[in-house]
Amino acid sequence: MELSDIREAYERIKDTIVKTPVMTSTTVDGITGCQVYFKCENFQRVGAFKFRGAFNTVSQLTKEERARGVIAHSSGNHAQALALAAEMLGVRATIVMPHNSPAVKVAATKGYGAEVVFCENTTESRASVANELMEKHGFTLIHPYNDNRIIAGAGTAALELIEEIGQLDYIFCPVGGGGLLSGTSIATKGLCPESKVIAVEPQNADDAYQSFRANKIFPSVNPNTIADGLRTQLGELTFEVIQKYVDDIILVSEQEILDAMRIFWERMKLVVEPSGAVSLAGLLKMSEDLSDCKIGVIISGGNIDLTEFFELYSKQIS
Repeated sequence: MELSDIREAYERIKDTIVKTPVMTSTTVDGITGCQVYFKCENFQRVGAFKFRGAFNTVSQLTKEERARGVIAHSSGNHAQALALAAEMLGVRATIVMPHNSPAVKVAATKGYGAEVVFCENTTESRASVANELMEKHGFTLIHPYNDNRIIAGAGTAALELIEEIGQLDYIFCPVGGGGLLSGTSIATKGLCPESKVIAVEPQNADDAYQSFRANKIFPSVNPNTIADGLRTQLGELTFEVIQKYVDDIILVSEQEILDAMRIFWERMKLVVEPSGAVSLAGLLKMSEDLSDCKIGVIISGGNIDLTEFFELYSKQIS
């Protein structure tokens, strides 16, 4: 894949997606000593970048594939994105979701018209249940990240960011399955080859970090992180792109993720989910080495279950 694939995807989806805002923060600039530009995919349709790749993919299906319907396995954001894209294009969607998926993401997926089938909380169970349903019904699998159409769609976020603000010294991006990171790295290296692409991963789900350093894919085994969207493992397609274009993968602790979320919520007034805050957590960790740099940060999404938050306030007024 190359930059032209991302440009083609953008032409395909540009009239349907939200061209999300790029925001800045004097607080973050002061902390890091850099010019930081946040690409706010928490304002994308379904609240995450995933809609870009999902719509790009479903819009390219054949008539026969559309008639049979589509299926995916996802903890939430891809689920919602595919459900909405399928609904908009008149395609039946079935989503396999782990039992521990956030309730807000399950409800939203059903709200977009998809059928939800639950599975065990493992990567193996997701794939197994999805395969059984594919064999039974003839559904077309729309993989959350290991698909060139998904990667190209995801890369349009970085394309928009760089075309709006110009050359970057660094771009920070979360990594789980690697779809967003792959697309981001292709777009970034295509538009500004000297830029450094830094992936950020929870240390409690460090399979991409291990894979990157060992040059072979390590499985994600019982990842225990609040960043639920990053509990997946790399695919063969995404790993190939990451090896070619990504400069480094760094790890952040659960506390560092929470600290980054707090900055978004308190200082920027942005609702950002843990997976979306990972990229800022990585920037804060590296900031001492990045003085006066121009930096892009991808906020991947803002879907978080606020039930307990509002219940707490309800108790105060009851």
